[in-house]
Amino acid sequence: MSKIRLMVIDDSIFFRTFITQKLSKDTSFDIVGSFGDPVEASKHIADLRPDVIAVDMEMPRMRGSDFLRTVLPKHPNVKAVVISSLSGNVFDAMQAGAIDFVGKPGSSEGFNENQFIQEITQKIKIAATAHVRRGSSAPARPSTPSVAPLPRMSMSRATPKSVIAIGASTGGTEAIIEVIKRFPASSPGVVIVQHMPPVFTKMYAERVDKICQMSVREAQNGDRVKPGTIVIAPGGDQQMYLRSDSNGYYIYLTAGAKVSGHCPSVDVLFDSVAQVAGRNAVGVILTGMGADGAKGLTDMRRAGAHTIGQDEESCVVYGMPMVAYNMGGVAEQLPLASIGDAVLRRFA
Repeated sequence: MSKIRLMVIDDSIFFRTFITQKLSKDTSFDIVGSFGDPVEASKHIADLRPDVIAVDMEMPRMRGSDFLRTVLPKHPNVKAVVISSLSGNVFDAMQAGAIDFVGKPGSSEGFNENQFIQEITQKIKIAATAHVRRGSSAPARPSTPSVAPLPRMSMSRATPKSVIAIGASTGGTEAIIEVIKRFPASSPGVVIVQHMPPVFTKMYAERVDKICQMSVREAQNGDRVKPGTIVIAPGGDQQMYLRSDSNGYYIYLTAGAKVSGHCPSVDVLFDSVAQVAGRNAVGVILTGMGADGAKGLTDMRRAGAHTIGQDEESCVVYGMPMVAYNMGGVAEQLPLASIGDAVLRRFA
């Protein structure tokens, strides 16, 4: 199996050296270039032919997101993983075409060197196999996507017990937006698990809130899940469950071990939705590596929920939806652009 040709771009010579030295020990990688300047790096991409670029987000001459918008359309086979300090700007890079991101040392408390190297190694390997379609002259997209108005759609079949559950991983930050950005404010409550480092989930929720017609926030323990609201599980060491009482649904967060390799876990959320919402729920599993959510979606379908999986062609990584489909958990498999309308049709 051929090695992954990797280019590293970071203006800090210390961090650049740290990354290249650590990753060069992995026999899966061939470090083909190391640059402190994205402008200079862009001149060598054609000659060095990297499979993946690991790029810092904040650099003096050019931001990582601007670099990606300039470079990726010209080199459609190159994938990018962003190394980001604590900044909501990382989502500009995701919108510009990055496959995934990892928090830079210092972006959260308790930095663990081995854990960081393990995480970035895994994400680079996933990026190398990811499926991304890009045009050769794709225009830069605005930082806040415009949203075409929906035709007026009655939510006549929605009830106070209706709920939508969504799970995603690699490629999911943009995929989730594609699904929910056109949900009208009257839509049933939405609960989401997107695999993401701690703290970044709050920034992501704030970003999505500016795009969506529904109200979006990072989940807090006890939050009510009601029409017009979207809650996103906080990254970290808490699992998120949907619970119910006489007043409807609410969020229960509790510290817990990883399930299906993740905390928060899509399986944990979906299992809880199956138990408390049953046929009143719609479950959606989107792009992502691994199997998290497959079992939970299957449980949701067995409990009477309608379940939707993203198709292979539109996935960045056709992992989680594929396993769910093979397990029989997916009732309807659709391209990403069709999923949002398919969800709404269940309540219209």
